[in-house]
Amino acid sequence: MNYIAIMAGGVGSRFWPASRSHRPKQFLDILGTGKSLLRMTFERFLHIVPASHIYIVTNAEYQSLVLEHLPELTPQQVLCEPSRNNTAPCVAYAAMKLRGLDPDANMVVAPSDHIILEEKNFLNFISQALDYTASHEALLTLGIRPSRPDTGYGYIHYGAAESQGIHPVKQFMEKPPLEQAKAFVASGEYLWNAGIFIWRAETVLRAFEQFSPDIYRILDAGRSEYNTDREQTFIDQAYPTTPSISVDYAIMEKATNVYTIPSSFGWSDLGTWASLYAELPGDEHGNVTTSGQVVASNTRDTLIRAPKDKLVVVDGLDDYIVVDEGDVLLIFPKSKEQDIKAVNARISQQYGSQFS
Repeated sequence: MNYIAIMAGGVGSRFWPASRSHRPKQFLDILGTGKSLLRMTFERFLHIVPASHIYIVTNAEYQSLVLEHLPELTPQQVLCEPSRNNTAPCVAYAAMKLRGLDPDANMVVAPSDHIILEEKNFLNFISQALDYTASHEALLTLGIRPSRPDTGYGYIHYGAAESQGIHPVKQFMEKPPLEQAKAFVASGEYLWNAGIFIWRAETVLRAFEQFSPDIYRILDAGRSEYNTDREQTFIDQAYPTTPSISVDYAIMEKATNVYTIPSSFGWSDLGTWASLYAELPGDEHGNVTTSGQVVASNTRDTLIRAPKDKLVVVDGLDDYIVVDEGDVLLIFPKSKEQDIKAVNARISQQYGSQFS
């Protein structure tokens, strides 16, 4: 059977001040659709599996928020991490829980906060991937055909298709400098790494056992506890002792049975305000308003977000981010948006958690 594990434990600090530690971006209506990013991700996967086969892996402090946004789920479908240990322990935990429910579990692991503009194409690629992993010992990831030489994404170097449009992965590449990114795109042999994975639970757990034995040993010690009323007690004790490492470093860059499907479905990882700006339509001056009422003069290429009932008047801005969250107003050059995470950290040091 097929299952979905949605990762929803991140803080989204580059989306500060909209994204806060108590309500990060996956729980926000960032796109102005009336639905949170988590809700949109959940509804997308309902075309693949029933709600009963969708699991959310999140930090324990967000359990009630997940159930508020996804009332179709039971508390048993919300896997609560007691600590933030990156994605490898998160994936291993989900795989072990699903293996306990169904030894043949075939699963998708996906982030909760990505944009998918071409949903039908996305679902077709997911179905293609699930069909392949159901009968092959494969660790499969969806790679995005790059539309530009972006330095903000990791890249996948892939080889010629072996069967069913499935390509072996030659190498994962870190976020490159611009000239190298241009060369990647020009070669036609590289994809953006979207962090969307498909595999059977047993397949990925074999990879953990071989390439990340500490994570496997720690979490497999509770095999008899999963899907019982003792699961959370075990996880609360064991999970914080796992190494903090991404699933890419833990297994994907080491395994030899790694494959990809070159894909295109209007994807963005929505990592920063600029990535949101790039995905939304603007006015004739390139200004994007996600909410609020705006009167702009002599202003270009600027993103503006404000409470729906607030009037915002701006003059003389060029390539800026303006985000008004009521208690915090951010006016920041778009070209320096990578500094927002550091600004948030300084705010936390100066004012505590009040604004973070």
